[in-house]
Amino acid sequence: MTELPEIGAFWVYLAATPLLGLTLTLCAYTAAQAIHLRCRMSPLANPVAIAIALVALVLALSGMSYQEYFAGAQFVHFLLGPATVALAIPLARQVPTIRRVFLPLFAGLFAGSVCAILSAVALVMALGGSELLAVSAAPKSATTPIAMAVAERLGGMSAVTAALVVGTGVFGAVVARALFNWMGIGSPRVRGFALGVASHGIGTARAFQVSAEMGAFAGLGMGLNAILTALLAPWLVPLALRAF
Repeated sequence: MTELPEIGAFWVYLAATPLLGLTLTLCAYTAAQAIHLRCRMSPLANPVAIAIALVALVLALSGMSYQEYFAGAQFVHFLLGPATVALAIPLARQVPTIRRVFLPLFAGLFAGSVCAILSAVALVMALGGSELLAVSAAPKSATTPIAMAVAERLGGMSAVTAALVVGTGVFGAVVARALFNWMGIGSPRVRGFALGVASHGIGTARAFQVSAEMGAFAGLGMGLNAILTALLAPWLVPLALRAF
């Protein structure tokens, strides 16, 4: 009987190449998307959250460090830039509509950005957290690269900020539909823009699953909130820390 190659030897070979992180990421998301579809695209079965859990489980069981994993996963990370730029394509088709509702959009953007920053600081301080944690949490509703840069500039922990950004995005994608329905908000434009402002890229991905129009406005909200957060956070966070 021919002996099968030892799985351990194969794992050692695979782990020594950047192929592993990339393969693991793609397989985890493919499995997560399949689970999402089996659950009839329920927001509770968010594919990003499931994929993160699967990757974390594999890393924990294999003993692989995050640095080793990211050596391969960075190829997917690199594609975040082009993917974000590509959001301009569906957004460009909505330019006439955006011009007509510019003032309401800007008012909602400003209110959402300020509320996201102040509520994060207030919640952390109310629960007995440190100022360092409050600073790290303040830009949680901005997209990850902007949020991490803002946190570092304010003296926060960028790694904590990244985790909070992902958590915020997943939470928003999960609860948004029920919350919008409860509030009686039916417009896909309003839903998309609010989801993009509050839950950045993950919320935007969820919006595109609903409709291209909703996704376009979510992308607009995500991009504008990133800029506004970078401008407001250095002013609002010190004021909030003194107030709370």
